[in-house]
Amino acid sequence: MVGSKALGGAEQWFLRFCAALAERGAPVELAVRTGSDLESVELPDLPLHRLPFLTVWDPISRGAVSRLIGRLAPDIVQTYMGRATRLTRLKAGSGPIHIARLGGYYELNPYRHAHAWVGNTRGLCDWMVQQGLPADRVFHIYNFVDPPRPFPSAQVDALRERLGLPADAWILMAIGRFVPVKGHVYLLEALSRLPDRIGGRPLRLLFLGDGVLESRLRLQAEQEGLADRIVWTGWQKNPGLYYQLADLVVFPSLDGETLGNVILEAWAWSKPLVTSRFRGAREIAHHGEDAWCVPCGDGPALAQGIQEVLRDPHLTATLVEGGRKQVRTKFGRAQITDRYLELYSLLTRK
Repeated sequence: MVGSKALGGAEQWFLRFCAALAERGAPVELAVRTGSDLESVELPDLPLHRLPFLTVWDPISRGAVSRLIGRLAPDIVQTYMGRATRLTRLKAGSGPIHIARLGGYYELNPYRHAHAWVGNTRGLCDWMVQQGLPADRVFHIYNFVDPPRPFPSAQVDALRERLGLPADAWILMAIGRFVPVKGHVYLLEALSRLPDRIGGRPLRLLFLGDGVLESRLRLQAEQEGLADRIVWTGWQKNPGLYYQLADLVVFPSLDGETLGNVILEAWAWSKPLVTSRFRGAREIAHHGEDAWCVPCGDGPALAQGIQEVLRDPHLTATLVEGGRKQVRTKFGRAQITDRYLELYSLLTRK
């Protein structure tokens, strides 16, 4: 169950995860917010229920949630983020088990009534226990990333032409909502410090996203004379073609970022990655092995890291291979789905 209105990274993970469970034969049913972007997503063979999710407390939505759970009588009810979690109230010890899945360092009071909790990083799980949740009911399971499905080269070339990108340009890509935690202001600062060309090739930055800071970021780009070096693509529900086009993925998030699915996606697409050392990156990325890591909020270090990677083909190859290994060994669809199925079996046996 998820009560989000828009389709962002967390919601895309929710959809991938539900599809993965269904592929393993789990009888998955989804509940989403009426009128949300998720309502129109096509997931073959997965029953989709539409609930009001009007606010985090309203009795209409809470009643609709209770009636759906009563009618379906599931073994597990897994909720994502605050709205769906607050509106789901199940008595412990009888009936379905309520798992709250957290992807961030949220205020925990709206989540404490769940019966078990899943965090997508070890650091997040440790923090939840420190905040008073019972350690034997807090479980760490990472997100997974699907293997990419490469596009024909003609489609990549067509995208490059449509975006007006020079044939020989280095293509840097940043993907994410335009919100403060993503650190995009520091990426623009870094771009202003980079030369027009590296190794004789011009630089271009693709910004995939939208959000409350877009106008401010565009103004910053104008003031720093970067307008002709940036392409603003808007939010892309299916960014695979852009990943294939990119030469380098840059992820400049601040320390409040919990995991960062972009790291996993860059690795899966075999793209070198320059990332800040936010909480999640410190846990999963290894400087010089699978990513080039720089301090959070440091535009000059970000600029230097971008140059280091683009100028060194051997380093690029090392980072790409290290990322591939991470996906193979830790963040694959099968491994993570296994962990969830094992958790469901454990909880329903107790």
